Parts: sequence; C-alpha cells; structure tokens
Amino acid sequence: MIEAPQFPPLLSGEVVPHNMDPFEKAVSRAIAGVESGTIFYSEAGDMLRAALVLAPETPLEHAIQAVYVAQVGLAESLGALAPPEVPVHFQWPDRIKVNGAVCGTVRFAADVSDPKAEPNWLVLGIEVPFIPQSDEPGTNPNETCLLEEGCSGIVPMELLESWSKHTLLWLTYFLDEGFERLHKEWRPRCDTLGETVERPRPGVFVGLDEKGRMLLRDGAMTETISLIEFAEHV
Repeated sequence: MIEAPQFPPLLSGEVVPHNMDPFEKAVSRAIAGVESGTIFYSEAGDMLRAALVLAPETPLEHAIQAVYVAQVGLAESLGALAPPEVPVHFQWPDRIKVNGAVCGTVRFAADVSDPKAEPNWLVLGIEVPFIPQSDEPGTNPNETCLLEEGCSGIVPMELLESWSKHTLLWLTYFLDEGFERLHKEWRPRCDTLGETVERPRPGVFVGLDEKGRMLLRDGAMTETISLIEFAEHV
C-alpha cells in the first residue's frame, strides 16, 4: 500500500483511480465548486500526475502567471531531490527539461478566456514521467524520464509532497510581491532565452514582459504571446 502524501497547511489531497486523469478530475470538481487548495493526484508509479485547484481573485491575465509558480515549484522540487549535477530548465510555455531533454509538462485551464475577466477557478497540473513511456527508450532523444537521468531514488509521492510545499511557498511570494520576484527565479531556468525558437511560432525569444507574456521578435517586429493561448479548453 502506498503511503498517502503529506501536504502543507492550506492544501489538501484527493487521490484518483489509476485510469483517471487527475487534471480532468480537478477541472470537473472545480466546475462543481471544490475547495481551493485541493490537489488531485494519481498513485501510479510510472508517472507523477497531479493537479491543483485555485480560486483566483484577480483578472485572468494576472492569475495565469501562477503557471510559472507551478514550474518553479517543480524545478525546486527536482533540484532538492535529484542528484546535484542534474540541471532543470524550462521551455516556454509549458515544458520541463532535465539534462536538456523534455521530462514533463505543466497543464493549465480556467473557466474564462478573456484576459480582463476574473476566473472562478484555475487548475494547474503537472505530469512528470519516472520511467520510459515507450517500449523503445531513446527513440526520441528530445524526451526523457527521471530514471534515465539518474533520478532512480525519487518516487512519485515524494516529488508530489515536495512540489506542493515549494508551489505553496512561491504562490505566497507571488500573491504578496507580484510577478517580479517570480520572474527573477524563472528567468535563469529558461534555456531558450535569446535563442531562435520554433514553438509557439518561429522567432527570437526575447523574454517575458511584466504580465508574463512571451516577447517574440521576428525581424523588426516584436509580438507578445500570452499563456492564455495555451490553456486547455473545458
């Protein structure tokens, strides 16, 4: 029997069956009015899948910046549990990279899409593979899992506990101090800053603006791209 993870104050957990997507469960329960701070998670051993329900009290364009909270929380958790030589980076808008290869993703959804509208709920989800998700490991060199990156000593529920603590800490910083401190923590972990990227569109990734939007330069033109564009539709 898997020991239930321990969550910090203000957060609580609810396990879902192995065949159920915690993110989809979180969204359905958010629509029904579940308490903010509830984390839905799977106990499956091959991948950590979890989703946190929040009830923002700000417009979506500000609330969506909490996606960076989830990313920083995950990076700090992996940094605390993985061997010290294992680097963790971000690929905008939603990928987590370990040793330069994609090793997880952050998912998000809200009940509104208008940047000026105040959402009733925002769901932040994480998915991190622990073992190869293909029968032929190495078929895609741009994707990896924690086992292949020397993190065999980490188990999903341990990472979930750590993620919940670090995410709550950074959520507190974000609510108290705004985006600036969060941005300063996120920026050095993004390994494509200043580089030419293909996703979401070709251009040079200049950085983030004060609202957390991507600044993408194409020749003399620089456009802003919001995380809102990548929220999952419900």
